Amino acid sequence: MGKTAFATKPIKPKKKCCKDSPNRCKKCPVVLKKLERQGLAHREGKYVVLSLDLTKAQFKAARKRG
Repeated sequence: MGKTAFATKPIKPKKKCCKDSPNRCKKCPVVLKKLERQGLAHREGKYVVLSLDLTKAQFKAARKRG
């Protein structure tokens, strides 16, 4: 496997999950944590930087509830 390229614009997660339904919001800390565990994002201090390899379908799947 090659190196994963990361985007340059970091995202600052919200303090708490808003528990939005049926999908979580894009800045939700739960969504960003899921992407981190999958290796599609990494933390830089209190910001999260997304991978350039992240597809729209992967992002939607992370936002899905349940």
